[in-house]
Amino acid sequence: MLISYNWLCELTGTKLSPQDVGERLTNVGLAVDVVEARGDDFVLDVEVASNRPDCLSHVGVARELAVIERSQVSTPKSQFPKTQGKAAEISAVEIRDPDLCPRYAARVVRGVKIGPSPEWLTKRLEVIGQRPINNVADITNYVLHELGQPLHAFDLAKLAENRIVVRRAAKGESIKTLDGTDRKLDEQMLVIADAKRAVAVAGVMGGEDSEISNATSDVLIESAYFNPASVRRTARVLGLHTEASHRFERGADPEGVLRAQERCVALICEIAGGVATADALDVYPNRSSPGAVSLRRERVEAITGLAEDLAGPGPH
Repeated sequence: MLISYNWLCELTGTKLSPQDVGERLTNVGLAVDVVEARGDDFVLDVEVASNRPDCLSHVGVARELAVIERSQVSTPKSQFPKTQGKAAEISAVEIRDPDLCPRYAARVVRGVKIGPSPEWLTKRLEVIGQRPINNVADITNYVLHELGQPLHAFDLAKLAENRIVVRRAAKGESIKTLDGTDRKLDEQMLVIADAKRAVAVAGVMGGEDSEISNATSDVLIESAYFNPASVRRTARVLGLHTEASHRFERGADPEGVLRAQERCVALICEIAGGVATADALDVYPNRSSPGAVSLRRERVEAITGLAEDLAGPGPH
């Protein structure tokens, strides 16, 4: 995974050199294989273990660096402009297979103007190897790399009845994905559909028939949590590995769904214009409960040799 040094600096305020950042991260288990200069930035090629999906983003790596330096992460803030209407007045979401999709949130932004992204955004994506597409698509990719939550933007006018149906693929169903390839689906694969047909392969790639174009004016922003095993199987069978599938198959954060969506929608309103709905259609049938872990400071010090003050103040 490629990480921008300048982006890390913005998030943590670190004064370490790029090489020192790479060395410190490697020492705590995030192996940095290469530190390479790119323009006025440096890129760190970070190897993230499969059991650390929380580090598959700039904020995730920034948290590790902040612990090393005993500093704080400046969490990206979302400033919302004026909103109008409820999402339920415009669209609808139905999850037919909650075992494969425990949570799905949709929010609509109307009146956007599709065009090139501003220079700061294209530069930030290009330095980590991402090709700019258009302002809305670029924002979804930016938030993915910022927060680690994959997102997808649909052209609302191309969704039959403005509906989202999350279901298993029908027997013999197929879809042309955004890479222009016709893909045959099987009945174990999860798709995002509208009232008539599949419009995306859930957690892997969107469909060509519902993609954003220069004529798009209203967009529906998807943010969801998909079953990791399901995404892993689908990506393998289709031979389609993407930035989204890489994160979903390792386990995204179901509680980060709305936070990433709000960040994305706020940036769309700022950069592409438009007015967002005041809320999201958040379908979450089997809400998960956060776990609690007891931690004894003296036990941590006895096992690790770390000084007690590294555990921080207060109960843990």
